[in-house]
Amino acid sequence: MCWSAEADLVAGVCVAAVGAACVARADRGRDLPLAVLPLLLGVHQMIEAAVWASDGGTGPAVLLWAVVALPLLALWVPVGVWCAAPHPARRALIVPLAAGAVTAAALGYVLATRPVRAEVRGHTVGYVLDLPHAPLAAVGYLVATVGALLLSGDRGLRTLGALAAAGALVCWALWRLEFVSTWCAFAALCSLALFGWVRGRPPVRPGPDGTR
Repeated sequence: MCWSAEADLVAGVCVAAVGAACVARADRGRDLPLAVLPLLLGVHQMIEAAVWASDGGTGPAVLLWAVVALPLLALWVPVGVWCAAPHPARRALIVPLAAGAVTAAALGYVLATRPVRAEVRGHTVGYVLDLPHAPLAAVGYLVATVGALLLSGDRGLRTLGALAAAGALVCWALWRLEFVSTWCAFAALCSLALFGWVRGRPPVRPGPDGTR
């Protein structure tokens, strides 16, 4: 993952294929936002393959990659978790939802008003963005994504949240300047666990009138 254009492309295709299987397997409409996540992250890795092919810079692939990685995921993950979570757990998810909404709005504004540039650095890609209050934005992002999974009230999603948190620590320690790229690649791999989560969901029982 993220070591070369070829690695990103192959990994992206594989993760996207699992994501398509997750969507096909999802039995509940409220599970779909999370079931789609591996598909989204797989496509995201394929976009980064295009960034590699263009040798970084500031092209459309770079901007699209940043839009998915930053504002979109910051909001998508907590919303998806809220939809799938059991009702008793939803009150605890208000904080990740709020953090995701504020963080996504701030990151979206920055991407709309300031350029983002990709730099190929050996076997990784670094994304350079003039982001005000970057540590605060990072905290909001992790609360929204990892926090939502950990507070989901679902064992499978909590496990995914623990993996994502561990991956964030490792990527920050080893590739601080390329953290966003490497952690997104790690998150794409972790998202494969969602196939097991979808398969393990209890079947929907038809209602008295035959509806589901």
